[in-house]
Amino acid sequence: MSNAFENPFASSHSLADEDPFSDPTPNQPHVDARLEQIRQREQDLERREQELNAKAQHIRQHGRKNWPFFFPLIYHDIADEIPEASRPLVTRLYQLWLVLLATLIINMVACIFILIAGSSDGGRDVGASIGYIFMISITSFLLWYRPIYNGYMKEQSLYYYLYFFFCGWHLLFSVYMIIGVPSTGSAGLIQTVQMFTNHHWVAAILGLIATIGWTLQGVGNAWYYRQIYAHHTAVGHTMEKAKTELASHGAKAYFTRG
Repeated sequence: MSNAFENPFASSHSLADEDPFSDPTPNQPHVDARLEQIRQREQDLERREQELNAKAQHIRQHGRKNWPFFFPLIYHDIADEIPEASRPLVTRLYQLWLVLLATLIINMVACIFILIAGSSDGGRDVGASIGYIFMISITSFLLWYRPIYNGYMKEQSLYYYLYFFFCGWHLLFSVYMIIGVPSTGSAGLIQTVQMFTNHHWVAAILGLIATIGWTLQGVGNAWYYRQIYAHHTAVGHTMEKAKTELASHGAKAYFTRG
């Protein structure tokens, strides 16, 4: 009997040990961390949305025509349109196109000095070299640089196949210009050696610079041609996809940024 009345509140003490106001969620730190991650993701999404809206607004205001700067015809902005991972490669291709443009001009000047030096084929060289400035500069931009620019921007198969076809012809043309056969409009190796041999130093030096330019842009384009082909294969572009894209979008896709 004494044991029955010894500690009448023993059960209540045991219940008191389980504090009703103690933390009912022992994983609260994990919950807080999870909530913080969600908040950060929401902030990142809001930031990205603001960047995209700002970029879209910039393109609407300034994206109609900004290239070339002296007579804008098209919109060209690597930083705005090309994914970050591909920007260095596309930038290098654009720089190689600028080297090509400079080489065409130097090549023409060299051909003029070759004519002054008394070359029997000088007139034809000058005429062809002037034609190259207009023809090669425009066609190279439209037929291989612009397609690969659009290819990395839109990641569509059609642009890659356009690039492979026309850049392949450009690489062959570069070899042709490096050789420098007289009367072809090239102040390449053969013409340069002849000018050095006959001591026409200005024509020889300009021909040498032109030959270096043809070689530099040719080797550079060949190097990136391989890299682009590897990327095209890894991504899974096929001729069937290219045909489907051509049928779906038509030629107008070439001139749009969508």
